[in-house]
Amino acid sequence: MRLHFAAIAAALLAAAALAVPAATTAAPQPADPTAGLTQAVTGTFAGGTFAGQFTLQHVNVVNGQLQGVGTLTGTLTESLGNVIGTVTQQLTVTLSATGTCQILNLTLGPLDLNLLGLLVHLDQVHLTITAQSGPGNLLGNLLCAVAHLLDNNNPNTLGAVANLINQLIARL
Repeated sequence: MRLHFAAIAAALLAAAALAVPAATTAAPQPADPTAGLTQAVTGTFAGGTFAGQFTLQHVNVVNGQLQGVGTLTGTLTESLGNVIGTVTQQLTVTLSATGTCQILNLTLGPLDLNLLGLLVHLDQVHLTITAQSGPGNLLGNLLCAVAHLLDNNNPNTLGAVANLINQLIARL
């Protein structure tokens, strides 16, 4: 479970950096507003660029989805290199994770078969099936969910994930 959490936390940080919508909500803040996990954010807009960082301060579960709450800060620069503004904005972003999970890893030794006079020789076979989870990957999402069905017997798994991430943020 610790390895799964580390992978999920890394994926959530990447998702938070890439999926920064303009929605904001009023949410409770930690005592130190600069505390949290920070990820660099860059982008372009008509006539310029944005460079800054998103600091994830805590994670909530809203309507069955993980929501990251943090602060986006950065600088807007026009195409000539002149700074045209700065941004400090509290944001709530929907977090999602993609990745892979191993479904089957099977190794068969050499096999010799005699099928009514037809001799079949099969050397060592190594079969690996890996599911790719993420948006639009229906079968991969299903198989990853089934593969990890017994990993955590907590009925509120998203709440447990949010609590673990918040504990990680607090320790940093």
